[in-house]
Amino acid sequence: MPAVAAGATEVVLAEWPVAEKESFASGEGYAVIETDKAVVDLEAESDGVLVRTLVAPGAKVQVGDPIALVAAPGETVDDVEAALAALGFSPAPSGAVPVLVPAPTPADARRVFASPLARRLARDAGLTTDDLVGTGPGGRVVRRDVELAIAARHATPGDAPAAPAAPVVVPTPPTPAAAAPAPTAGTTEVPHTRLRRAVASRLVQSTQEAPHFYVSGTARVDRLLALRAEVADATGTRVSVNDLVVRAVGRAHELVPELNVTWTEDAVVQHSRVDVGIAVATARGLVTPVVTDVTGRSLLDLSAATKDLATRAAGGGLRQHELEGGTVAVSNLGMFGVEEFSAIINPPHSSILAVGAARQEAVVVDGALEVATVMRFVLSVDHRPVDGVVAGRWMQAFLRLVEQPLGMLA
Repeated sequence: MPAVAAGATEVVLAEWPVAEKESFASGEGYAVIETDKAVVDLEAESDGVLVRTLVAPGAKVQVGDPIALVAAPGETVDDVEAALAALGFSPAPSGAVPVLVPAPTPADARRVFASPLARRLARDAGLTTDDLVGTGPGGRVVRRDVELAIAARHATPGDAPAAPAAPVVVPTPPTPAAAAPAPTAGTTEVPHTRLRRAVASRLVQSTQEAPHFYVSGTARVDRLLALRAEVADATGTRVSVNDLVVRAVGRAHELVPELNVTWTEDAVVQHSRVDVGIAVATARGLVTPVVTDVTGRSLLDLSAATKDLATRAAGGGLRQHELEGGTVAVSNLGMFGVEEFSAIINPPHSSILAVGAARQEAVVVDGALEVATVMRFVLSVDHRPVDGVVAGRWMQAFLRLVEQPLGMLA
């Protein structure tokens, strides 16, 4: 299992789109992997034949563990079980799904099986997997086993107390009677998806680690809506209000580059290109695919890119790299009639813009009342890399672009 996401150590193998004994081409997706952020096609690096799958759909897999036996084009594997045994795996019982089980070895010739990642980590740490106890499938040494061994090696013997330690009280496992109560009548429990757990974890992290502050503004959008209609008449393509907002965000980031940053423990990272995340609600949870170079694209190209990402997000077809990067996100609840709200920053972004509904309201112009279409915006900002005055300048530039939209097309 290759590392399909930065920092991921475990994924779920969701599906095998290529059946056993079927051929696949280089670049073709032969497995579907579910990460914390998306469902990802695992693309083949070269042509081949899927001889035998080693992991059942829905199973969790450690990064670095084998998932399939693959042959080169034209290569024949007459005895699959023998080939698996030669690689250190026993064949599964008849009719069962193949699993990763190390083949038995004589007692006087103990062979330790380990994932490639575990072997590399052990080698880098000056350890050997032969001396480690594996906790993976069938006793296989996996990453966590190496990390525990490294931690134990670095422990200081002098830290241990000279006197015998006090007895450790181990809580008695709860009896069935003490277990969590079953759902009462009229309630239903919906198990968390990996995506929803990941989103919850990131948002908790964001609220705990990123000191949020908020700046808000209201803009007349009559010209913006007129521009949208003109683009549709001239090109036959309907761009959304959100597309125009995303474009204005990109231009505002160019005008106030101090907001086009991300925070790290060592430095504030300044970005030259403006990449904007688009919050998309799906049945599995909230995802934020990133539209790259929003100011380097034409408006129609930007609109097509956002529609494509939103469509594939709903179907679980996003690629991992499409969910990474960016410095700012846009969350729009205007289509639900929401007038104003504030959003939680999606790490590692430094800000997120919450977009409300376009509504007709009475406004005062030169001392006289007029009816205008207005929208309210709230920018949530991470105070670590961005000061309040920078966010204020950004909101000023953004509102000017929304009210005078030809400036965002330059």
